[in-house]
Amino acid sequence: MEHDDPAEALTELRERRLGALELLQVAAGSGLAAYAVWALLLQPGFRRVPLRLQVLDGLAEPVPYVGASARQVEHVMSLLRGRPGKMVDLGSGDGRIVLAAHRCGLRPAVGYELNPWLLGLARLRAWKAGCAHSVCYLREDLWKVSLRDCYNVSVFLAPSVLPLLENKLQAELPRGARVVSGRFPLPTWQPVTVVGEGLDRVWAYDIHGDGPPLTSWELTFKATPGPISTSVLKGPRFPG
Repeated sequence: MEHDDPAEALTELRERRLGALELLQVAAGSGLAAYAVWALLLQPGFRRVPLRLQVLDGLAEPVPYVGASARQVEHVMSLLRGRPGKMVDLGSGDGRIVLAAHRCGLRPAVGYELNPWLLGLARLRAWKAGCAHSVCYLREDLWKVSLRDCYNVSVFLAPSVLPLLENKLQAELPRGARVVSGRFPLPTWQPVTVVGEGLDRVWAYDIHGDGPPLTSWELTFKATPGPISTSVLKGPRFPG
């Protein structure tokens, strides 16, 4: 996609077909674990099943829950690896991004997820990886948690909630924080880095000065010692 078109990405998500190994994650996201077990164990011929189990984004039309692909996780880590400070995944789903963040040295790594089925799947995944006591998955509303001590944030959320999320991030994140948004870009912020193509694309946004980059004015980047970089904004600042 040459342009960051949420509608086009949503269409691609809805048309995506899942393999058998992904059924359990979709079923957990919909609260239908029994169906997933039946489909996986008793119907091994179901190799490609149309995505019909969807979760509501809370504000608009339903969008499917699809766990981050290995390439998406890799792209997120490429933009966060080596950075200091707490890492949080807002809407952490089955927990794979939090687990990958811990393995990359981002600690503490915390996931916030309201869906109890996905939360249980995330904790199972961490236990199987031997990281049950090293990562943290909390059943909390992402709109109610404080982000004031978070320096690394990842989000894979529906585009309709991203304008509200921008407001929360702008109000709470400290200077030097980085936000990585997967599948859909933040609607009004200017990314400092974009990695990947199509649904595997992720956007990175740095918090600097009195607020995040809310403009497309030219950004001049000056590298500083260590993993964090600062940015100088040329042009008028938008109110923070």
